Parts: sequence; structure tokens; C-alpha cells
Amino acid sequence: MDKLTIVVPAYNEEEVLPDSVRTLLSVEDKLISSQMFDSSSDILIVDDGSTDDTWNIINEENERNKRITGIKFSRNFGHQNALIAGMTEAIKTADIVVTIDADLQDDPNAIEKMTREFLNGSDIVYGVRNDRHTDTWFKRTSAGAFYRILNVLGVHLIRNHADFRLMSKRAVEVLLEYKERNLFIRGMIPLIGFQSSKVYYKRSPRMAGESKYPLRKMLSFAWDGLTSFSIAPVRAILMLGILSSLLGVAAFFYSILTKWFGFTVHGWSSLMISIWVLGGLQMVSLGVIGEYIGKVTTEVKQRPRFTIEKKIGLQYEK
Repeated sequence: MDKLTIVVPAYNEEEVLPDSVRTLLSVEDKLISSQMFDSSSDILIVDDGSTDDTWNIINEENERNKRITGIKFSRNFGHQNALIAGMTEAIKTADIVVTIDADLQDDPNAIEKMTREFLNGSDIVYGVRNDRHTDTWFKRTSAGAFYRILNVLGVHLIRNHADFRLMSKRAVEVLLEYKERNLFIRGMIPLIGFQSSKVYYKRSPRMAGESKYPLRKMLSFAWDGLTSFSIAPVRAILMLGILSSLLGVAAFFYSILTKWFGFTVHGWSSLMISIWVLGGLQMVSLGVIGEYIGKVTTEVKQRPRFTIEKKIGLQYEK
């Protein structure tokens, strides 16, 4: 019988973690009692360098129930790295991996539906929100624009899907073969190519605590997704450069004609505007190109994605 591991990245989640653990255990117990999974199925919580009581709670939960296991990072390495670390550890013994955030805004009851899709032949089952009514107008609008822009630029994403998904062991193993340090997992998984399906659910409000993805992090995440999967910004710079050159040529001939017909107007406004506009374009262009060079530098250095400080409850088969 297959073993299921639910991977839960957690960063400063002391307020919600105890309730989340109880809920996930209840869901997993139901699946075990239905003989869908082996009784050794567990929950792996990855503490992404929390500064609150998250790790102590993981230890307490492990003492109460050995099916609760944990990994502690030496510092905060980010949500995507926490997912990779959890999946790397999970497939050492698990046949199926489900990833879900600790706040359980994603409906854990959908895991049963995901399992049935897996049994019907899907290696990857995406959890997809059926509405965004719990989001603010700004977040709904910006999220919609994010998906549209990336799809236009050739980055295939599952709309309204975040990081709530089920993956078979072989799907996770293929994902882990992607070695880039600039992670955008929701863009990487569609590249795997195995049979996939979707399960729709209603997203709930956060039980307690604060969102770990404020506007600044959301914008940074969107930019990482764009620059990791598309060179469109660099091509846009090329087109701007060509356009600026054409405008410069047109301005050159215009100045000759005005001089020839005696319509020359002395002034500095047009000159200053041109300097500021072109100067701004150059700075933006250098910034975008520098972003790509920075990512290349990070990849070439081959530094570890994360450092694990402690583990608890993980027992691997010999």
C-alpha cells in the first residue's frame, strides 16, 4: 500500500500550526482508515528559519504523535526552498507527496479528491481555487494580470493554482532534477509533462497570524517567475533601443529640414527631455540586463539551496 507524506512549509506559524496539524492528521487518518494509504503515512513540517515558537511546536507534536516529523533550516531560505527540501526528504520513503501551506487556507479536505485523481492515473494533481472572493480587489486584479502576462510571454501556468498539489514519487524525482537556484516551482511543474488533472476547492480566510506574502514579496515573486522563464524583458529592451534609434534618425532629418527652411527654434526643452527620457531608458535597460546577469551568477556559483540544521522523526528505509 502506498505511503503518503504531506509536506508543510512553515515560517513563523506558531499561531496556526497546532490546529493545522490536528486538521491534517484527521484528513490523513480518514484516508488510512479507507485503506487508500499505508498507516505509516506522515506529515513533514519544514521550519523555514522561524524566529517564533514554530520549531518547539513541531517537537511537541512529534512527541504526541510520531507521524509528525520536522526539518529545521539554519535560517530563512524562502518558501520555494522549503518545498524543495520537504519533497527531497519525503520521497526517500513516500510514494505520494502533497504540499500545502501551514495556514490551511487551501482546503485539506480536497486531498481525498486529489488521491482519487491519482488513482485514476494522474501523476500530478493541481489544487485550483474556484473563486477569489476572499481576496482584496487589488490582489484579484494583480493576480489576473500576472497570469495573463506570463501566459502571453510563453510561461505556462495553471491559473489560480499556488503550491497546493499532489505529486507521485516519479514526478517529484523529475522535478528535483531541475537544479536552478532561482526557483519558481509552479512554473517548473508543468514542464514535467506527466498526466495531470485539477481539483477545485474554495479557499478559506486565514485562521490567525499574518500573511507571509505581503505586497513586496508578491511583486518579487512575480518578477522571479518572469525572469526565470522568459527573456521577453531583454527583447523588449532591444525593441526600445531600435525605436529610440529610429526616432533619433527621424529627429536628425527633421533638424536638417528646419535648418534648410529657416524654421530653427532656439531652446533647450526638447534637448533636456530627450536626455532625461533616453537616460531613464538606459538605466532601466541596464537594470533588467543586470537582473539576468545576477541570476546567471547565482546559478554558476552552485551554492546550496538551503542548510538543514535539525531533523526530527525522520526514519529512512534501509
